Amino acid sequence: MSNTRTIARTVGALMLAAFFLYGTGSSIATTASPGGLLTAGVVLMVLNSVAVIAIGAVMLPVLWPHAPGIAASYLATRIFEGGFLAVGAVALLAGMGGTNFLAYNIAMAGLGVGSLLFCIALYRSRLVPRFLAVWGFIGYALFAGGCFLELAGVVGASLVFTVPGGLFELFFAIWLIVRGFGTTAAVTARA
Repeated sequence: MSNTRTIARTVGALMLAAFFLYGTGSSIATTASPGGLLTAGVVLMVLNSVAVIAIGAVMLPVLWPHAPGIAASYLATRIFEGGFLAVGAVALLAGMGGTNFLAYNIAMAGLGVGSLLFCIALYRSRLVPRFLAVWGFIGYALFAGGCFLELAGVVGASLVFTVPGGLFELFFAIWLIVRGFGTTAAVTARA
């Protein structure tokens, strides 16, 4: 994918798909009794893991010319997120809902922290309007904070603090599909 417009649309579509896959899969898997429906929910959750890792991989050549270190760390963040979410999903098959809860919050805290640098790169590079990068930074900081609070025992904190970051991701995804990246976008070929 050497075309930045195609990459932008792909990232946007992957972000929207991730919302659908994890949200639907989690709703099914956490309420279903063991059997086919539980398995279907877990499969959707694991497909979400594939989508979030793909987001980092597809963004790599766009971020690389502006901030190579951040590009690599963003990919690592998405791999971390996808890995923990997949572990949590598979734990549901074993009846370990607590492990899924823990894995989810660890994954989301990692995403929140790792995506702070991503938003700094977006701001500096002007790949998207600066207001969007600032919104993302604030949203991810709150998101990470809420997940850390949840892990520390503050029940419901991650849900409350998820809203700004979640709304950013939805808006960002739609922005990329409709508008794409700014004129500073360039794609590097990586061998």
